Amino acid sequence: MSIAIYTHADCLKHDMGHGHPERPQRLRAIDDQLITSGIGDFIRYYDAPLATAEQLALAHSQKHIDYIFEQSPADDSKMAHIDPDTYMNEFTLQAALRSAGAAIAATDKVLSDDTEQRVFCSVRPPGHHAERDEAMGFCFFNNIAIAARHAIKKHGLERVAIVDFDVHHGNGTEDIVADDPQILFCSTYQHPLYPERAKPSKKGYLINAPLAQGAGAAEFREAVEGYWLPALHDFKPQMIFISAGFDAHLEDEMAGLRLVESDYKWVTEQLCEIADKYANGRIVSMLEGGYDTSALARSVVAHLKVLMKL
Repeated sequence: MSIAIYTHADCLKHDMGHGHPERPQRLRAIDDQLITSGIGDFIRYYDAPLATAEQLALAHSQKHIDYIFEQSPADDSKMAHIDPDTYMNEFTLQAALRSAGAAIAATDKVLSDDTEQRVFCSVRPPGHHAERDEAMGFCFFNNIAIAARHAIKKHGLERVAIVDFDVHHGNGTEDIVADDPQILFCSTYQHPLYPERAKPSKKGYLINAPLAQGAGAAEFREAVEGYWLPALHDFKPQMIFISAGFDAHLEDEMAGLRLVESDYKWVTEQLCEIADKYANGRIVSMLEGGYDTSALARSVVAHLKVLMKL
């Protein structure tokens, strides 16, 4: 089975400076690994469009949208500092709009094209830390929340689920959707670790499953089986969105969890089973974190092979 991938060259132009972990090489490493893994011939690439201001407003206040546009540098003479770790060069705004646009376009494709059950968005900057009114943690717009709201508003879905296995908690996604009865948000993450804004779980809306530093396959799988899967079966989502961060990999020095490719393969299998049972197989997966480029690329391939049923 082939798979569609949304990406764009603009996502390579966003650069937060030498030595920053969220760097263009992340996407290049993924592209290289897709070729060497042998699955490149089974991928259909699509250019990510630019998200519109109206689409951004599905998840963000007009004040926030205006702020990001206003901060965008006009040329390469300076860098706009949004927070201590999050910067904008002259190409960042365009890349952020492409990332959100990829999420929208992928959602439209899955919900309007019977041949495309699953789509991956290989884009940057990531999005899951962007709150309704605040950009932070390398993120400017919350791509996954925008897409989930788009599925509901444009396509009339009544129940969608967002699942997030990034090593950092998806505080932005939680901030935007945690009280929305049409969206179930499930997250695993290392605790304590940035950004430390997670709220208590709320049945039917929010499932937070923190993992201690050093946790590996056993603890991760126990959290997914004990918390995520029962909630997903109860909710019966009509579509699943994945915040696919791969920085919980044991080779990634950004944090201290010990997952490997087989764990990402396993969790993707669990989510595909849920999608097949309740959502006609429909999944949109968005790249989030993952900063060791070799581990990231290998993990993405493991993730995609399951989505492709290989």
